[in-house]
Amino acid sequence: MPQISYFLGVVIRMFYMDHNPPHFHAVYADFEGIIDIAPLV
Repeated sequence: MPQISYFLGVVIRMFYMDHNPPHFHAVYADFEGIIDIAPLV
């Protein structure tokens, strides 16, 4: 998975052409969060 950013031990990653809704993964040690990106309306 491509790494977009790394800061204070947190890695931000995003897949190209991944499933919907658009989202990214934030990983820290053994923890992972999946954050949806809301559309602008």
